[in-house]
Amino acid sequence: MDRASLTPAERQAQIVERIASTGIDEAVIERLVRAFYGKVRQDPLLGPVFEAAISDWETHLRHLMDFWSSVTLMTGRFNGRPMQTHARMDIGVGHFSRWLELFRETAAEVCTPAAAAIFVDRAERIGRSLLAGRAHLA
Repeated sequence: MDRASLTPAERQAQIVERIASTGIDEAVIERLVRAFYGKVRQDPLLGPVFEAAISDWETHLRHLMDFWSSVTLMTGRFNGRPMQTHARMDIGVGHFSRWLELFRETAAEVCTPAAAAIFVDRAERIGRSLLAGRAHLA
């Protein structure tokens, strides 16, 4: 069944099931986002790129929490255009590879194995999509 065709009750049931089966909830999402971007900001390759692009880190982190809530719990809270945002940044395959390396590491530290697997799967798909989109725009 397409997520868009779900009733609010069906969507809520899926969220409850996802939380029960993986441990992913809003608190886990916040811990992951904060821990991960703490590492990103300290990273010699990624830190300068993100520091140049982000002036209000707390607002950005909240936006990313909404993103991951939408991706993993289907809450629909995220409102943004990741492809356009990333297309404006001076980043390449090496940046995406390092981003994924740090993301995998942080997910393994912060999440249950089931939750980490879901986050990493989604991150890898998103990374491939952003790289493909950047190549198309180039």
